[in-house]
Amino acid sequence: MKFKQLSVFVVSAGMALSLLSLPTLQAHAATTDAGASDSAMSKQEMKAQKKADRKARRAKKNAELSKLEKNGYSPAGNQTNYPQNLQNAEQKANGQKPTNAPAVAP
Repeated sequence: MKFKQLSVFVVSAGMALSLLSLPTLQAHAATTDAGASDSAMSKQEMKAQKKADRKARRAKKNAELSKLEKNGYSPAGNQTNYPQNLQNAEQKANGQKPTNAPAVAP
């Protein structure tokens, strides 16, 4: 049962992260299209740019997760009240009062 809950959490977290990175990927695609006509960029430069983009996305994701954890969200905790726990942490991080009392993780 725990494995199923964990797998559901991982899938939903992956989907959320992919939705968050969608604008970045669209902007990257636009710059890549503009750079495709300019063949002056070498393969190594493109690889370095992709690596820098990955690092930036990872840093942003880690900062968001850290902010949520500081506001009471625990991804490794009890996930029976998963969406509400995450929403409460997001509201608290944005300076709002959580609508429901946060569920306590064991």
